[in-house]
Amino acid sequence: MTSLSAEPGRPAAPSAEAAPGRFRALRRRWLLAAVVSVLLAQMGAAMVTTAVQQSPTVDEPVYISTGVVYLRQHDLRHNAEHPPLGKLVIGAGAVLAGPHLRASFTGSDYRLGRQFLYRWGNDPQRVLLAGRLPVIALTLLFGLVVFAFARDLAGPAGGLTALTLYAFSPDVIAHGSLATLDVPAVGLLLTSVWLLWRARRRPRLCLPLAGAALGAAVATKMSALPALPVLLVLAAVSVRTSRPPRRPVATALLSAAGVGVLAVAVVWASYLAVDPRLRWAAPAGLPSAGGLRGLAAGWLPFPRPFQDGMRAQFGFEDMRWTGFLFGDVYRGSRWYYLPAALLVKTPLGMLVLWAAGVAATAALPRLRPAAPYLLGPTAVLLAVAMTGSRDLGVRYAIFVPIFLAVAAGGAVLVPWRWARAATVALLMLVAVSSLRAFPYYLPYSNEAFGGPSKTHLRLHDSNVDWGQDLGRLADRLRERYPGEPVWLVFKGSGVPSAYGIRARDPLTAPPGEVRGLLVVSDSWLVKNDPRLTPLIRTSEPIDEVGYSVTIFRRPAPRP
Repeated sequence: MTSLSAEPGRPAAPSAEAAPGRFRALRRRWLLAAVVSVLLAQMGAAMVTTAVQQSPTVDEPVYISTGVVYLRQHDLRHNAEHPPLGKLVIGAGAVLAGPHLRASFTGSDYRLGRQFLYRWGNDPQRVLLAGRLPVIALTLLFGLVVFAFARDLAGPAGGLTALTLYAFSPDVIAHGSLATLDVPAVGLLLTSVWLLWRARRRPRLCLPLAGAALGAAVATKMSALPALPVLLVLAAVSVRTSRPPRRPVATALLSAAGVGVLAVAVVWASYLAVDPRLRWAAPAGLPSAGGLRGLAAGWLPFPRPFQDGMRAQFGFEDMRWTGFLFGDVYRGSRWYYLPAALLVKTPLGMLVLWAAGVAATAALPRLRPAAPYLLGPTAVLLAVAMTGSRDLGVRYAIFVPIFLAVAAGGAVLVPWRWARAATVALLMLVAVSSLRAFPYYLPYSNEAFGGPSKTHLRLHDSNVDWGQDLGRLADRLRERYPGEPVWLVFKGSGVPSAYGIRARDPLTAPPGEVRGLLVVSDSWLVKNDPRLTPLIRTSEPIDEVGYSVTIFRRPAPRP
């Protein structure tokens, strides 16, 4: 009997048995897309809410104002210690708010930022939010990279595990909602690593994109530089192991060199985008760098402003900063500061999944080829950061929660019966811990260390108090303490009077005159300043704002 299902020259019609399978696959894809969308939507809502409510942190006015100067005046003078790409992105958002800019300003970077936001007729919160939105958008896009990378390694379940950790990470939400450079630089670095991993199958497409992403990371923040040689080695490994066919060693080395050339070209392009003539004069007081550091600054094939920015960064590293860890104030740095700070500021379930993901990546044959890609850059960056002199916050190690989120996706492949159920339970604990902190993500600490209200007892600076709560402080004073005299010691770049706060400085007044409300940023509480400590000891704490500012009541002097 002749078959009626197909005619000669035409493809066979789909069988009735295949249709349900395709429908189920389509339904799974749509369900996966819906879950990814929900995770990113809640992350976006958390970041936008945080961005709307917070006053400027210490560095944001510098980056925003510098970005606007780059775009409008094409002048590289300001904030030379950081490359321009991230500030161009931030400035592009701020420019959409139509801010006023004075062409004749010649002061310091921090003075420029403050004048730009508060003295030149701009709406500070509107401009601030406009500068923050591009970083929020990038942070969400990097969430897709986290998901795609982990899905490549461990399937859809691994991708969702990684994205959940990323989307609920208090540190990523906190710094991804600020107009700063930390999350953009690390996100671009992860994108480059992911593309290098995919280059094992499609080297001609992925290697150039990886080089561009690597260059963009270095053109955003110099802290990405230590990862440059690691990623070039990974580029060679990807080409060498790509199939079919297996490439010769010479081809792998030339391909890695090409990735490096592209990265350098992107750095050059970011400077030329600001000033095509590359007019540059080294700033006065630029630290000199000797030894290997000086050779690196002078011989790396980057523009002269980049080289001088490296020298400025070396100068910062040579300074002795004030650190605070677990109640101890010290000068200088401690090698274990960042691991200890991450232990405090990471949800407990996330710590467990990081450990499980690292173990799975190192042990499981399916994941083992990815270990150099995920763990190599993380280890090198962490080792370099731990030797740094600035014990000022986990933002210097923000690559840990981002890279290890991808590694944690491998936990779903652990061949134990209860592994997936345990992973789901731990993800739920992470989500609950993160949601409980809303919208106070910057001072987050996990439940083992008492939560956000106790972070200031163990850490300081950008871990808890970075100037983000000036607006909230103004609201609290207006609602609960109207008309009372206020004495304020505040850390941050915001101008209190712009928020309606009328306060005097207790550090410049005789102690007997300081009575009423004494308002102190929590980072100041740990400094043991001889002008402030006696005032705090003789005052009663009565209120806390945003887990970063403490309000004391000063007793009236005895007759």
